[in-house]
Formats: sequence, structure tokens, C-alpha cells
Amino acid sequence: MSSTPRYLAPKGQRVSVPEPMPVAQALRAHEGLMRLSERLEASRRRLRVITPALPGNLLASIQPGPLDEEGWSLLVANAAVAAKLRHLLPRLEALLAQAGLPGRIRVKLAQK
Repeated sequence: MSSTPRYLAPKGQRVSVPEPMPVAQALRAHEGLMRLSERLEASRRRLRVITPALPGNLLASIQPGPLDEEGWSLLVANAAVAAKLRHLLPRLEALLAQAGLPGRIRVKLAQK
């Protein structure tokens, strides 16, 4: 019986470890991840479009959420922010339409 643990490579053999790949390169290399990356950027772009219409420090309580065929979700920190955003939805949706990004906005509470 050998005294070397089985999980270690035998002496003299070098274990080949692939070079690390930047995340952006990995996202581009895989089709599914590339589509996800594009959707994330589209969601962030929508948030940038509506940011000028958001009062005060409301932006600190909002995150861009999923974008799908039915619309776009804004994730909010609490019910008070959600209520304020629901009052602003017609204006926010109009801004998106002016920017060529039409669609319905959904307001959802972010999971903690």
C-alpha cells in the first residue's frame, strides 16, 4: 500500500490546468450565455433610458430585472418604492417607446 493519497497526482506527473478565461470571453464563446449577456445589457439599457424620469434617490432602490417577450421587470427594494413606480409607469413606458424600446414594465419586489 502506497503512502501517497489517491487524490494527488503521482510524483513526476504534471497536472494540466487550462488557462483562465475572462468572463466576457466565456460569455461570447457560448451561444446560450451570449444570449443571456445580450438580454442583461438590454435590461440595463432600458434602465438608463428611464433614469432621468426617476425622482430623487429612487434609483438606489431599483435594479433592472428580466427582459422577456411579455415585457421588462424592475426589481424594487420595498413596497413603497413599488407604489411610487406604479404611478410613474405611463411616463416610463412612454420614454421607452420614444427610445424604440416599447413594452410593458412590471414592478416586482426583489427577493432578499
